[in-house]
Amino acid sequence: MKKNPLNKGIIMENAAGIGTVTPAMVEARARELAAINGHPSEPSEADYQQAKRELTGESETDPQEESRESIPESEGWDPVPGSAGRQAADSLGEDEDAEGRSESAQMFEEGIGEAEHDQMRRTAEAGEKSDELEP
Repeated sequence: MKKNPLNKGIIMENAAGIGTVTPAMVEARARELAAINGHPSEPSEADYQQAKRELTGESETDPQEESRESIPESEGWDPVPGSAGRQAADSLGEDEDAEGRSESAQMFEEGIGEAEHDQMRRTAEAGEKSDELEP
């Protein structure tokens, strides 16, 4: 078996068709699906629909969805045909500052600032100690 690129179904090679699909065939497959889906006592309407689709080769998507999928993305939804639109204003997230930095970026920069301050303080203290030791 291999995929059919046109309708995303499966192409069966060297296989004979099943012939006319009878209500008994749909019933039997619906019961199999019900057992697979965990309700073996009585097939649901969805089981019957899926069984019929499987046996007749119908696609699983509804016709409206198929027509939407066939429209190129560039021509999809256009609320006002011919409208160029406009750029929406950027909104800050809950954890962003006025410069657009995230909370983690803010904490990172704060840590760098504290580390620089500590290094300057230690350098100054070391300089003071060396001044005290010199006569």
